[in-house]
Amino acid sequence: MHVPDGFINAPTSAVTAVVAAGAIAVSLRGARRELDDRTAPLAGLVAAFIFAVQMLNFPVAAGTSGHLLGGALAAILVGPFTGVLCVSVVLLMQGVLFADGGLTALGVNITDMAIVTTVVAYAVFRGLVKVLPRGRRSVTAASFVAAALSVPAAAVAFTFLYWIGGTTDVAIGKVATAMIGVHVLIGIGEAAITALTVGAVLAVRPDLVHGARDLRQTLRLRVNGELVDAPATDRTPAAAAARTSRRTLWATGLVTSLVLAGFVSFYASASPDGLEKVAADKGIDAKTGKHATSDSPLADYGVKDVTNARLSGGLAGVIGVGATVVGGSAVFWAVRRRRGADASPTVVESV
Repeated sequence: MHVPDGFINAPTSAVTAVVAAGAIAVSLRGARRELDDRTAPLAGLVAAFIFAVQMLNFPVAAGTSGHLLGGALAAILVGPFTGVLCVSVVLLMQGVLFADGGLTALGVNITDMAIVTTVVAYAVFRGLVKVLPRGRRSVTAASFVAAALSVPAAAVAFTFLYWIGGTTDVAIGKVATAMIGVHVLIGIGEAAITALTVGAVLAVRPDLVHGARDLRQTLRLRVNGELVDAPATDRTPAAAAARTSRRTLWATGLVTSLVLAGFVSFYASASPDGLEKVAADKGIDAKTGKHATSDSPLADYGVKDVTNARLSGGLAGVIGVGATVVGGSAVFWAVRRRRGADASPTVVESV
């Protein structure tokens, strides 16, 4: 659902850029509360994984494909504020390095694919886990439903933006019907990927899943006849095993992302995605502009001057995963360090 330059007019694009900038500023502050030494590395990995899986277009109808948006997955794994940042990092990398999604439309894409999907998905998710039986299966089921609804919600948001600032004269009813219809189908694929991924992480490290934090139990000790919370420590054998497990999880996730982007992506559907198909069928792509980075050596997910299509696409995918995990990790570690600075006690000297 990457919106290219020319679909939405300049005033509307400017407003969405302001909205996106404000949401990112709020998310940076909110992410300080969500990230700690355990989850900051995971956030960078989540961004890289979303980048990789977005390269895997899957067929949803005749001549149409879809791909993961990732807002629901990021919000449930690392929190809604961090989730907005994860998807925004991915969109920035895609727009700058791979000419995927217009640069003048970056605000539109962040608003639609990062903010709307994350907010809708996490609101649905939290509502469901409150009413479903407490357990991992409920978290996975809620993840499925939340992800499924987040995609048509993004389609509705795009339709609204097109109604306000579309550059072509197409009946908004036709756009809405086509966009929502195809993205309901894409939402099923999004839901399956999200639920499988969340379920996999829950199986090995449920304590790292933000959406499952209510399932965690604090160890309590009886002291002088009263139950008190056990103090946190990193010196216990369990803590040492957890650190090793985090490293293993991170390495496994990174290798999986590299394999998906570098190898499996070659077998992805070549059909246009939902927005591209609707745009071509309804004529809303008549004023699509040339991408500012169309001459990038990685444009269209291929490496310039590498003639073998499989090798070119695979190298581009690997480079994209690497750039995203490095860029995302840098952002999240900076946010984490900022949290530590804010939490540092102030020393007052007496004279």
